[in-house]
Amino acid sequence: MRLASYNVENLTDATDGATSLTARIEILAPQLERLAADIICFQEVDATRSAPGEPRALTALTRLLEAAGYADFHLAHTTHSSSGGPRDKHNLVVASRWPIRQVGQYANDLVPAPHYAAVTAGPSSTPSPKPASHAGKDAVLWDRPILHVEVALPEGRMLHLLNLHLKSPQASYIAGQKTGPFAWKTVSGWAEGYFLATIKQAGQALEARMLVDRLFDGDADSLIAVVGDFNAEEGDAPFRILKGDVEDTGNGRLAARALVPLEHSLPDSQRFTVIHRGRKLMLDHLLASRRLLARYRHIEIHNEALGDELVGATLVDAPPDSYHAPIVAAFDMSGRQDGL
Repeated sequence: MRLASYNVENLTDATDGATSLTARIEILAPQLERLAADIICFQEVDATRSAPGEPRALTALTRLLEAAGYADFHLAHTTHSSSGGPRDKHNLVVASRWPIRQVGQYANDLVPAPHYAAVTAGPSSTPSPKPASHAGKDAVLWDRPILHVEVALPEGRMLHLLNLHLKSPQASYIAGQKTGPFAWKTVSGWAEGYFLATIKQAGQALEARMLVDRLFDGDADSLIAVVGDFNAEEGDAPFRILKGDVEDTGNGRLAARALVPLEHSLPDSQRFTVIHRGRKLMLDHLLASRRLLARYRHIEIHNEALGDELVGATLVDAPPDSYHAPIVAAFDMSGRQDGL
């Protein structure tokens, strides 16, 4: 089994000045072909309407999968709470060679939204984001849900996949504190926005960790993979929360519940999925449960052609590629390791 993760960055077929989908497919399809994956966890897949009033569909991803030879894969994706269809922006999608038996998404379901009253907020001509109807105006809601799917493997076992795209470190909105899309009126306003972003990022990681523990409660030998764009490196709070290392819990009896970062198989020089201002960062990860680790063989990060995201945004007109490198891990699912 080859399990991959890929942030394709705003994949859309919209024609509002974005890079054409045809140009993106010319670059992204060979990347998917090289993955030769059985399961791919995508981040940042947009959904569009074929006509006003029509339901949204993942038409851009469908075209990409067809071009890359994955047309017959089963799909599961995040949904909008009101329509039940895919969200307009930044859907999480799992494409699987094998049937997907269960699909769930979590957004402040296991971890209620914390409440916080901004101290630097002031009058603003920019409308603030609308809170969910049940949350209240001071609720700090996660930006995206967690996608949990159960894949029926050929051997008869279920693989639990958590596809994540955690909040970026970019500061969250504070009313009256911005002078432009990326410009702030005061340092304190930016600092408070950054503080809220860290709450969202760590809170979503906590919700994913609680879901992992629920799976272990049901079956201590669960095959679990937590995959995606964490927007965090090893040592950052979200990564530590998800990993659940015994050095953090201080309890050896919990060691079997810790998740293992498969990137540790690679030398430091190869361990990066994003380049930002010349810095090589490992922001995309694949964590495995110990039982899944028994089947693990190797991991690849396809970062040979990766560009610097900051340089590209400044110098490249309509870049068709993603500034995230895909990762793929190979497992031997023959069942010899545990007698299956």
